[in-house]
Amino acid sequence: MKTLQFREAICEAMSEEMRRDESIYLMGEEVAEYNGAYKASKGMLEEFGAERVIDTPIAELGFSGIAIGSAMNGNRPIVEYMTFNFSLVGIDQIINNAAKMRQMSGGQFNIPIVFRGPTASAGQLGATHSQAFESWYANCPGLKVVVPSNPKDAKGLLKSAIRDNDPVIFMESEQMYGDKGEVPEGEYVIPIGVAEIKREGKDVTIVSFGKIIKEAYTAAEELAKENISCEIIDLRTIRPMDYKTIIDSVKKTNRLIILEESWPFGNISTEITYQVQAQAFDYLDAPIIKINTADTPAPYSPNLLKEWLPNSEDVVKAVKKVLYKKS
Repeated sequence: MKTLQFREAICEAMSEEMRRDESIYLMGEEVAEYNGAYKASKGMLEEFGAERVIDTPIAELGFSGIAIGSAMNGNRPIVEYMTFNFSLVGIDQIINNAAKMRQMSGGQFNIPIVFRGPTASAGQLGATHSQAFESWYANCPGLKVVVPSNPKDAKGLLKSAIRDNDPVIFMESEQMYGDKGEVPEGEYVIPIGVAEIKREGKDVTIVSFGKIIKEAYTAAEELAKENISCEIIDLRTIRPMDYKTIIDSVKKTNRLIILEESWPFGNISTEITYQVQAQAFDYLDAPIIKINTADTPAPYSPNLLKEWLPNSEDVVKAVKKVLYKKS
């Protein structure tokens, strides 16, 4: 094993795949000369040249469409958005072309493309730069949605995403790029659509993904001091979702908490709640609890932002509630 930052794991995944397959290239804002807005493409321009690491104008609709057309003609583009908030400018291309082209062409065109970049909040960036888009894109058939939470998963999942013959939305976090973690030395991939139990437990299941899962780890450590055992599942992939891992865990613990950095209405937590009550209702010993952001646009003020975001204290309170213990 070696230790890499999240950004380095992303860079390694892209570079290794580009060495393996000349049809793969990277395009996006500041990916080349500036080495990426978050330095996730550091050194790639020097290695692969300007024909395969391409700086684009600030025109997401345009370069998203160019990449989709390129994918239809045999290439495998990686499109980086400086933030998925900016993908709203290109969402018509993603939803109405990338996601639908295979069906509309009767299977004549695959769209092997990865759209990647940071999602959700990243500190004091204000309401228009702090939105979580996982549920938006997961709502659309034809797209796969991946949200890794650590360098090892990021590298293995990104390699799988690049090799996939369908469009993949690959979501990161500005606040995770500096995170360090162990990554295998050799070649490896992690299959899309497979969740992982990050911590074994017997009293309650906590499901989460992306950077907010760190709050679940912190809460689990605190609760362990009171002999409360939490099982933590990292979804890793939002669509297709690994329902089986969640259901099997709930059948063991009989309680479920879902921690998600998103608005409360119509999100991933809502979908999981429905599936669990449909498939494992008789195993539940307490109502399912969803932990989300406040139902408002993200504030700028740091004290308000702290209140807006879910945290480990929220998780601790929720766990004690489903266990019918006093906080």
